[in-house]
Amino acid sequence: MKTSELHYNLPPDLIAQAPIEPRDQSRLLVIHRDTGQLEHRIFRELGEYLEPGDVLVANDSRVVPARLRGRKDGSGGAIEALLLQPETPDTWRALVKPGRRVRPGMRLEFDGLQADVLDSLEDGTRRLRFSVAGDELDRALERIGETPLPPYVHAPLADPERYQTVYARANGSVAAPTAGLHFTPKLLRELEERGIRTAYVTCHIGLHTFRPIQAGDVEQHDIHEEWCLVPPAVAEACNRARAAGRRIVAVGTSSVRALESAACDGLVRPFQGWTRLYIYPGFEYRAVDAMITNFHLPRTTLLALVSAFASRELILRAYAEAVERRYRFYSFGDACLIL
Repeated sequence: MKTSELHYNLPPDLIAQAPIEPRDQSRLLVIHRDTGQLEHRIFRELGEYLEPGDVLVANDSRVVPARLRGRKDGSGGAIEALLLQPETPDTWRALVKPGRRVRPGMRLEFDGLQADVLDSLEDGTRRLRFSVAGDELDRALERIGETPLPPYVHAPLADPERYQTVYARANGSVAAPTAGLHFTPKLLRELEERGIRTAYVTCHIGLHTFRPIQAGDVEQHDIHEEWCLVPPAVAEACNRARAAGRRIVAVGTSSVRALESAACDGLVRPFQGWTRLYIYPGFEYRAVDAMITNFHLPRTTLLALVSAFASRELILRAYAEAVERRYRFYSFGDACLIL
């Protein structure tokens, strides 16, 4: 498949620069795969499309305040580090600027938090080992770090918590699982009261999620890896729903990737570890029956993923109608429900 087939035109003024209030007042484009029908609703009406016994599977990863400003120990030269991916409790891959002046063996100082530069990687990033680990590192980042926003969002957020889901728990992402930003505690309670269970996986998202596919053919792209956790209780809930004829509804592409990485022999299995699963048209879904997702950037792996779930033609037709009706796009934009 040519990467150019995942292109569409979007007026820049439709790129949402701030979240809508309240969260569940965003618009919802319902895409029916079987008929091609498109419906225009409000997100708070989501429950009208779900049935008792369905399982919503959401990503509980929390965005880390991953942008750090500091200095090189010794010379005092100013540097900026953007944490990209955790590797161990005290080690992160990071983009450091100015990179040419940051070499292995150096120590970096971030307002009382130190990091040693372990090595330089082929993609230009650095591996940093911090002076503290685990919860202590999380607390230090909360104290001194800044929340990284997507490159197409140009205004700072008044409240950084608006770039977190209301159920965010597990620190590790540097980009939010944005399909979940539309949920409120009240909406989740109402769904639970109707017999729709919410279960949580963890998938830590990096900034690579925004990067376009550079290869001419989609299949030639070198997919990024992400750390995922599908707990045994979540796998069991999904399998019980399927056995009862109910649906697994993934909230966001990161939840999709976690579930499909855990699928084997017709079941969702417990899974913990790194996944390089690449989903593009031709992929056979094994776990997910429906998905909630935002509108994705052109020529990206996320647009390939949703095009594999519906069809490229249906997705691009839905996007064209969303543009015509002036939906809000990308991280702080409106949502789709693909049935």
